[in-house]
Amino acid sequence: MAQDWFIELLKGTGRLLLHPVFYYSIILSAILGVSRVKRERKNFTVRAEDAFFELRQLFPIGFLVGLMISIVTVAAGIPIPFAAIILVGAFTLLLSLTTRVRMLAPAYTLGAAFFAMIFLAGKDINLPLIGDLFSNLDEKIYPSIAILLALLTIGEGFLILRNGKKGTSPKLIKSKRGQTVGVHEVKRLWVVPVFLLVPGTVLTMPFEWWPVFSIGDNTYSLILVPLAVGVHQQIQGMLPKEAVQQLGSRVIGLGILITLVAGAGYWFPIASIAAVALAIIGREALTLSQKLQEDNRPFYFSKKNHGVMILGILPESPADKMALGVGELVTKVNGTNVHDEKTFYEALSRNRAHCKLEVLDTNGQIRFVQRALYEGDHHELGILFVQDEKKWDSAAV
Repeated sequence: MAQDWFIELLKGTGRLLLHPVFYYSIILSAILGVSRVKRERKNFTVRAEDAFFELRQLFPIGFLVGLMISIVTVAAGIPIPFAAIILVGAFTLLLSLTTRVRMLAPAYTLGAAFFAMIFLAGKDINLPLIGDLFSNLDEKIYPSIAILLALLTIGEGFLILRNGKKGTSPKLIKSKRGQTVGVHEVKRLWVVPVFLLVPGTVLTMPFEWWPVFSIGDNTYSLILVPLAVGVHQQIQGMLPKEAVQQLGSRVIGLGILITLVAGAGYWFPIASIAAVALAIIGREALTLSQKLQEDNRPFYFSKKNHGVMILGILPESPADKMALGVGELVTKVNGTNVHDEKTFYEALSRNRAHCKLEVLDTNGQIRFVQRALYEGDHHELGILFVQDEKKWDSAAV
């Protein structure tokens, strides 16, 4: 029996490469990286992370989350009809056309597939290479989809909590008063591959080689499905790390609530519909709530009279090696008070061999950092500041 399961896992893993969402997610991540670099260069003339940063985040942690969800779904024997897999893939492609990466959250892709299945159930629709998927749908599968949605929402929250705070992108925008201010943006996509038990022999009809096995009196196919998970958050009134962690914790809480409601669907079918509706409404409410809270907060990254606010730090730069952080305020450079880029640069240029900064950290504590300067790097410590629009071409020092 163990050998059979091992063979099914290997075959199911190999079929991951047949799924179009797998390749589509790679393309979307590449587009996100290129567009971010273009925007950062427009604002600061330099980019923070390279264009491959989003691609590097796409798989590793998503595979971990997918493994945890797979263990739960397979061990619990939660069956997911092949029709749901097809619809989730279709809605992933359709919702991505909105250019809003947050619409690729499980609440929207899987939620839309759930209600589409209810509408299509019982209808005789023949799809090329696949055949009829909807006429024989059993209503018992709806609680399973709701449970999968709940698990993916918890997984989404974990991804935001652990990975969303990494490499947030600095950005310059105009406030309502026309002033140039800084914000941070998280626009990320992950691929979460999940092993799913597909009931019946639907996969063997177009593909004779597809692995099929039995559990009790039921026949299943095992398939590794790449599920896309997207998030978009713009932060203006808090430190990026704190804001992202707050959102991640709230999404996890929503996922736990959905799980409780979805579990009742095995006894009360209406609860499955309520759970999916809760997922869609709840996820949208979290986005709206976050936006309203940010709009009501003063801009954290704005010009100060008693120092210069650090909006971003270039990776592997002298500032990064000096352990300077986003949100800290540089008040003195080489003993001279600074209040903008010009005074910062002038004070820095007075000593070409050494740099000593007085910094007010995010806890309101004063600390001193210093570093020897080398030929070619005293002009470019790797700090991104908030600048007036006319100075956007020289906002990095």
